Amino acid sequence: MGGILYLCATPIGNLEDMTFRAVRILKEADLIAAEDTRNSIKLLNHFEIKTPMTSYHEYNKIEKGQKLVELLLEGRNIALITDAGTPGISDPGEELVKMCYEAGAAVTSVPGAAACITALTLSGLSTRRFAFEAFLPSDKKERREILEELAGETRTIVLYEAPHRLVRTLKELAEAMGDRKATVCRELTKMHETAFATTLEDACLYYETTEPKGECVIVVEGKSRKAARAEARARWEELSMEEHMEQYLSAGMTKKDAMKQVARDRGIGKREVYQALL
Repeated sequence: MGGILYLCATPIGNLEDMTFRAVRILKEADLIAAEDTRNSIKLLNHFEIKTPMTSYHEYNKIEKGQKLVELLLEGRNIALITDAGTPGISDPGEELVKMCYEAGAAVTSVPGAAACITALTLSGLSTRRFAFEAFLPSDKKERREILEELAGETRTIVLYEAPHRLVRTLKELAEAMGDRKATVCRELTKMHETAFATTLEDACLYYETTEPKGECVIVVEGKSRKAARAEARARWEELSMEEHMEQYLSAGMTKKDAMKQVARDRGIGKREVYQALL
């Protein structure tokens, strides 16, 4: 029998958020793979966990990941932990899970704290539908493309940001999206936790004069679906009916299906499309 990879969530600030199951799994595992062993040893010492540790992080995730998979296939049980929160969310644990499935190794999750969900529930914004973006890319071109995509997103948006980059990111979000409702969460679950419900522009003004401390989660209101539909309609109306039809016909649609889609895009009836094409 092969071993199991346990994705063990750890507290994002408050040690009391550690689950009984996570403590048991960490004690019973043959090995703990930690993002930063110097940081994780504090957690293990607090809960009197003596299990051996090895490092698994962004810079050794391929080579070390292969070794970990080999140990799993030999029958060892391995617990994966990140510095804080749930492994696999915006960290190299994602890569290890893929490698396990490719090799046929078993994976299970030991759920617990996650900063993105904690911030979303604190935000006061819609939680029914949301998009998690994690950290925006550092590459300027890719970052601009992502911001353009997010500007049209109708779901609530959740992003991570470091305190020294917070103002820059808030300004870029405001430029791309306009002055939407937003909540900036900091120091989640800690003594100085804050959930600042405001707007993007007001958040920019506030943090330009108030230095943010601690890791931040930005939760932004999505574009209203009504506004998104109106903008899409306006873009389509810039095309003639023939040009609009040609886009779908050239993509392989039948004339009948293309007419239906054009009518949907423009918010009109199929008869109107038919008459215009005549």
